Formats: sequence, structure tokens, C-alpha cells
Amino acid sequence: MKRARTFSQRVGKGLANAGRASVRASRVTAIGTRRAGSATARGAQRVGLATRRLTHAGGAGRTGLGRLIELSIGNSAADALVTVAMASTVFFGVPVGEARGPVALYLVITMIPFALVAPFVGPILDKLRSGRRYVMAGTLFGRGLLCFAMAAAVGPGDLVTLFAGALGVLVLSKAFNVSRAAIMPNVLPAGISLVSANARVALFSLVTAGIAVPISAGLTAWLGSAVMLRVAMVAFLLVGVFAVRLPRHVDSPELEDEEQEGRPPRWRTLLNVGPAVAEALLANVAVRLFSGFLLFFLLFLVQDQSVPWMADKNTFFDVPKTIGLLALAAGLGGLVGAAVANWTRDRSPQLTVLFTLGLVGVTAIVSAALFGIWTAVAVSLVAAFSQELGKLALDAIVQREIGEEVRSSTFGVVEAMLQLAWVFGGLVGLLFSLVDPAAGFITFAALTTLWLAWLLIRRRTRVGRNTAKAREHAAANATTVVDHPLPGDPPGKVDRTKPLTNPHG
Repeated sequence: MKRARTFSQRVGKGLANAGRASVRASRVTAIGTRRAGSATARGAQRVGLATRRLTHAGGAGRTGLGRLIELSIGNSAADALVTVAMASTVFFGVPVGEARGPVALYLVITMIPFALVAPFVGPILDKLRSGRRYVMAGTLFGRGLLCFAMAAAVGPGDLVTLFAGALGVLVLSKAFNVSRAAIMPNVLPAGISLVSANARVALFSLVTAGIAVPISAGLTAWLGSAVMLRVAMVAFLLVGVFAVRLPRHVDSPELEDEEQEGRPPRWRTLLNVGPAVAEALLANVAVRLFSGFLLFFLLFLVQDQSVPWMADKNTFFDVPKTIGLLALAAGLGGLVGAAVANWTRDRSPQLTVLFTLGLVGVTAIVSAALFGIWTAVAVSLVAAFSQELGKLALDAIVQREIGEEVRSSTFGVVEAMLQLAWVFGGLVGLLFSLVDPAAGFITFAALTTLWLAWLLIRRRTRVGRNTAKAREHAAANATTVVDHPLPGDPPGKVDRTKPLTNPHG
């Protein structure tokens, strides 16, 4: 009995000690969790304050540019969530041999509405100049609702709903970009140029996307595409609320109705955007053609393992590593392009867009001659760099050359043309991925060279014509016709082309 009592006492003490140890462990865990949460909150607060200082630098906080940049950051993060979720569902979720058909269908479906809707988006936004905050918020709320519909379609595999939802998200995203670009002059600080302001927005958006994409990929692999689309829905709705809270001066005052003044309303098309804007737009169209071509061309070549560096099965760069390396190069190229645009400021954006086109042509020629893993990396970097730098220069030209009353219409034309060019380039890339890689690069190198030569000849003709008109105008203003002698004229002669100067000095 005594031994049993002693044993039971020992067991009781052991249980009591275990209970106290468990309590202490729970307390330590709770304290550690609380400290980790506090440290995370402090880190997030510091990151937020640092971001706020960067976005509001140079007077951007006073004019509203800082808040517009923060809105673009939220929009970029939400777009990244949708892109990753849809990529795992629509594109990479099917075998390579079966992917070309759905991707080509998606590109065609994307092209048709832009061709039909583009002439109407810009004028509608121009009519809503006094409510651009609410237009931007509406594009965000609309994308949130579309994400909810796509999340419901993931489970049953409803491709029609997924394609239609992705198309709607793309159209609303372009409408958001058009509205944001149109209001940029309204929030421009005195010490920042248009190119620098556009580059600042692009830099923060690209960095945000670069951070959000790998996080979204990991969460999508863990939680699934449907959950991530619902997360994107919440993100879009929150960012939409932030858009409504933008400063009021981002909206433009109502202008007098042109129809009341006897003038028809001006609708911007490619034929009447002006020579400077048309030249920059055509150069960017060629760059977008090459960008869309390169994306789908290289992606399917790599997935088909039809590239030279995959001939050896023991190569280090397999399909996932190659795609990751090319994506990293493209992201880095976009960042460098935005940084260079910020550095160039307003130094001749017309020449900048021509330079990007020439750079793309040279890269295509080099890629055709020396196609390999590092050539593919270089061409991905250069294509993204040229696309970003050329687009930022084009935006600055439009913001400088086009009046407020039709600026959204012009940006609508620009976005539609660039999107259609990218889609057409993607379709060409799908076709050329079935043939020899060198043939694709040679074709685009020749096309880009001819395109650049045509633009240079056109620019030289236009500049020469403008110079001649300026000289004629200066000559007309520098002389006058007189019918009486002036001081200094020889006796008996009348000088009828005397310069307009003071004869007495």
C-alpha cells in the first residue's frame, strides 16, 4: 500500500510538473507569437512609412501624385493576383500540345472587343472628365465582381466564363490606365516632368508586381486558383474605395460644350492624333508586335524543348528554370526601362521611341545569328526595356501634345492600338514556334528595320517641311512693303522690301 501510495504521489507530481511545463510552454509560445506579431506590424509600418516618403517625395504629396502612385501600387498587386491565378488555370493547366488552341482562341477573343470598343471608350471617358475618380473606382469594383464570377467557374472548368472574365478584367484594366494617364498632368508637381512622373508610377507598379507574383504563385499552389481569385476580389474592392478618396482636383472642370459653340465633338482616331503622337505610336506598335511575338514564341519553344540548349537532356536549364530566367530578365528589363525614363526626364521623347525601335531591331538580328540561352535572356531583357521606355515616352508626348478635352480619347486609341499589336504579335509567335527559331527572328529583324527606316524618312520629311514653313514665316515677318523712301535710301529709288527695323538705331 505504501509503495502504491508513493507511486501514485510520484505520478501526481509528474503530471503536475507536466501541466506547469505545458502552461509555461503555452505562455512562452503566446509571448513569442505576440512579439513576432508586434515585430511584423512594426516592420510593415516601417515599410509603409518608407514607401510613403518615396511616393510623396518631390512635392508629390501636395499635388496628389503620391496618392495616385499608391493607388497604382494596389492596382498592380491585385492584377498580379489575377494573372497568376489565371495562368495556372488557363495556360499552364493544359498540356503543351493542347495549349496552343486555347491560347490562340484567347488572343483572338481579346483582339475583337478591343477593335470594337476602342472608338467608344475614350470619348466616354472624356465626357466624364469631372468624375474620373469614380471611373477609376468603377473599373476596380468591376474587376472585383469579375474575379468573383471567375472563382465560381474554376471548379466546374467553365472556360467560357473564365475567358470572358479575363477579357473583362483586361478591358477594365486598360480603362484604368487610360484614366490614370489622362489625369497625370492634373497632379504633376512643379519640379517633376511628365516622363519622370510616368516613370515613377511605372517603377512602383513593377516593383509591386515583382513582389506580388512569387507570393501569389506560392499561395495559388497552396490554396488553389479559386481562393486566390476571391482574394483578388477583396483587393480590388479595397483599392476601389481608396480610388474614391483621391483628391478632388484630379477631376477636370467641365468645359464648354463644343456643340454649343458650333463645332462638332472631336473624336480621336489614328488619323488625327497629330504627327508627333502618330510617329511615337507607330514606333511603339512595332515594339509591342515584337514583345507579343517574343513572349509566345520563346514560351512554346521552351515548353516543346525545341531550343538548342535543351538538346542535351542533362542540361542545367530545364523548362521551369528557363522560363523563370526569362521572366526574371523581362522583369529586370522593365525596371531598367522605367529607371532610364526617370533619368532622361523630358529629353527628346520623340527620339527615345525611335531609339527603342532601333534597339529591338538590332537585338532581333543578333538573336537570329547567335540563338542560345543567354541570347534569349538578352532579347527578353531588351524587349521589356524597350517596351517600358517607349511607352513612357509615348505617354509624355500625348500628355504634352493633346488637350484635356480629348486626352482620354487619344489614350484610348493608344491603348487599343498597342493591345492589338501585342495580340497580333502573339499570334505570329504561336505560328513561328512551329518552325526554326532563326526564321522567326530573321522575319522580325527585317520587319523592324523596314519599319524604322520608314519612320525615319517620314520624320525627316516632316521636319524639313516644318523648317521650310518656319523660314518662310520668318522671312514674311522680317520684311514689309513700302511705297515711300526711308532714311538711307538712294535718291530716286524706292525700297519695297525694307527690313522692319528702327532706322535711327
